[in-house]
Parts: sequence; structure tokens; C-alpha cells
Amino acid sequence: MKGYIHLYTGNGKGKTTAAFGLALRAVGAGKRVFFAQFVKGKPYSEIEAVNSFLPAITIKQYGLGCFIYNKPTHNDIEAARNGLKEISRIIEEGDFDMVILDEACIAVFYNLFTEDELMQLLNKKPESMEIIITGRYASSGLYEKADLVTEMKEVKHYYKQGVEARKGIEF
Repeated sequence: MKGYIHLYTGNGKGKTTAAFGLALRAVGAGKRVFFAQFVKGKPYSEIEAVNSFLPAITIKQYGLGCFIYNKPTHNDIEAARNGLKEISRIIEEGDFDMVILDEACIAVFYNLFTEDELMQLLNKKPESMEIIITGRYASSGLYEKADLVTEMKEVKHYYKQGVEARKGIEF
């Protein structure tokens, strides 16, 4: 079966959640999934669930926390670049049916690695592998490269009314 490149972007909530939904569906069909998270480095609830119940999904974080309110440090950049190298090897080896690059758009936006480096990685995709890319601020090059593009648009969010992120819902 031919694999495609998906892009989930936009300023609305649900990009990572959509990627996890695809991962769950893939595992239900007997597929192996590698879920790479850039920027993020915290123990989110979905990671706990996957590690406890879904051994067919391998999750690795290439973030050291969450610097979104500050500039990325040298260590943030190094972590993301090391992750990109590891994922490149994983894609070349082809042991996974699906590879998810969560927050890769944000990593490019904050110059953790370049769009060109991400495109080089995507060009290594085996014919049957599905690759999912998430994050705000997707570049026009990613829009063009992807076979499927979905924009999550924020219409209304309780965060703007002062509601903090809630465990089990936002993290």
C-alpha cells in the first residue's frame, strides 16, 4: 500500500491529538508507529497511556521542556537536530509503517533545523511509509510537499478566558 505525507497545521487545538488518533488506528491495523515529538519534553498523559498500553508505538521526545515563551537555547537546538538525525536513520531503515513528526513545523519556525533539512528527510520516505507532520506555522514548502493538508482553525478557546491547561485534556 502506498504511504502518504500528512500535514496538520493551523492555530487551532487538535493537531497532536489527530496524529495520536492516526497512530491508534494504525496500531489497530497491525502497524508499527514511531512518534517523534520536537520541542516537547514533558511527560504528557498520552505518553503515559502509550507506554502503558500500546507497545507498537514508540515515542521519543526531542525537546527539553517547552521554550515557546522564550528563545530556544543552544541545547534546545542540539536536541532537535539530534532528533532529526535519528529520525532520518529510522526512515531509511524502514522498520516502522508510520512516522509522526509532532511539532516539526514549530521546530522549523524557531530555526531548530531548516525546512530544507526536513525536506531532505521527507525525500527519504519509503514508498509504503506514512509520515505525519504537525505544528503551527507550516511553511509553504510543507504545504506543497504534503499529500494531505488539514488546517485546525481556532474559533473559540476557553484558554482566552483564563482556563489553564488541564491534565487529561490539554496535557
